[in-house]
Formats: sequence, C-alpha cells, structure tokens
Amino acid sequence: MDTTGNCILVTGGATGIGRRFAELFHARGNRVIVASRRRSALDAVVAANPGIVAMELDVADPVSIEAFAKEIVAAHPDLNVVLNNAGIMPSEDFLDAPNWLPTAEATIATNLLGPIRLTAALLPHLLTKPKAAILNVTSGLAFVPKLANPTYSATKAALHSWTMSLRRQLAETGVEAIEIAPPYVATELTGPAQAVDPRAMPLEDFVREAMSLLEAVPTPAEVIVERCRPLRFAEKNGNLEQIFTALAAG
Repeated sequence: MDTTGNCILVTGGATGIGRRFAELFHARGNRVIVASRRRSALDAVVAANPGIVAMELDVADPVSIEAFAKEIVAAHPDLNVVLNNAGIMPSEDFLDAPNWLPTAEATIATNLLGPIRLTAALLPHLLTKPKAAILNVTSGLAFVPKLANPTYSATKAALHSWTMSLRRQLAETGVEAIEIAPPYVATELTGPAQAVDPRAMPLEDFVREAMSLLEAVPTPAEVIVERCRPLRFAEKNGNLEQIFTALAAG
C-alpha cells in the first residue's frame, strides 16, 4: 500500500498502538480519522495533532458501527484505508465458572466481530476506490496463545485466518488486506504495568519498524517485526509448546 496520500480510519486510535500509527500516518501527509469510545481520549489526540479528525465509535456495538459507517463515508468520501486496531485483552479463569463467560463474549464482540462488522459496512465503499487497504491488527498470540488470555488469543487467531481469506477474495480488486501482528508492546492494553514492563517492546520501536515494513514494495501480506517472529513461526520451528509454557509462566 501507499503510506502517503490516503484518507485513513484508525479504530482504537486514541491510545497506544492505534494512536502512534495515526500520528505517523498524519505526519506523512495522510488525512487521518481516529475512532474510539472515549471522547476525552480522542480530544487529547486532536489537541496534540492538529488536523487529525476524531469520531466516536463503539466497535462492540453493531448499531454504532452501522451509523458510524454512514457518517464517515458521507463526511469523508475519500476514505480508502481502514486500520482495524481496537481491541481489549482481559484475563480469564475457566475454573471461575460462570463468571468468565461474559468476559469472553465481550472480547469476541470487540476483537473479532468488531473488525468483521466494520469491514462489512465499509467494504462496498472501499471497492469504489482505485487503491484501498484494510489493515487488521492481530497479535503474536494469534500463533501461540497466552494461558491467561485465552479468548483474546483465540480472537486474534481467528482474525488472522479471516484476513487470509479476505486477502484472497479481494485479490482481483483494488483493496489490499494486510495483517499487522504486534509482539508484547509497552502499552496499557492490559493495564498501566504493561506500559513500563521492561520485557515489552517499546511502543515507538514497534510502530516505526512496522511502518517501515508497510513501506516495502511490494507490501507484505503480514507485517511481522523481528520481535514477533519467534511467535509467528513457533509451529514451523517446532518450539510452540515450549513458548506456550514460557508465556504461561510469565
């Protein structure tokens, strides 16, 4: 994909990975719309980055998605890139029955149904563009699950699979389907402690390395930074069980 000259929607764009992608795309001259449920966080992004547009969206709510899709296409008819980044990562204990089930359902609604529904709502519009792209943020845990976050890991594995099929079905169109799989990154996805965890990849390092991969010609189908490659290729390398156990212990 071209990384300049676009009109880009970034969901979950108020914080963390989404915000930094939005800011880097904005710095490259793209028109950027960030979407999130939290108005205060959106306002902070806009205040720090004049020119970025903010819109409220709850990706877990199909009614919100339907209304949002109509609004953004009307307000930004040049929209041609969607970065599905919004997500949650709660922990679950299957022995705590039945209290973990609502958490699992909410995770699926946000992490899997959210990008699928938003893609369904915006794909007819994207197909009218000569060059367009759908970028789905998955995780290294799509390839090796983390024991404490089983549904999160499962939603990312499902989104990886879904993106593969989306890419193949769109192969003869002008819409690219690209997967971005972060490793463990220093954000507040699981809480403030993650943002200062020395084991986490610095946010700036991750986003800049991922952006450099997106700028490659041709664009890779999967954007896998070096730090994530052990997870991505664990099964191929024959050490999936070893990494799964290490993640569980960590």
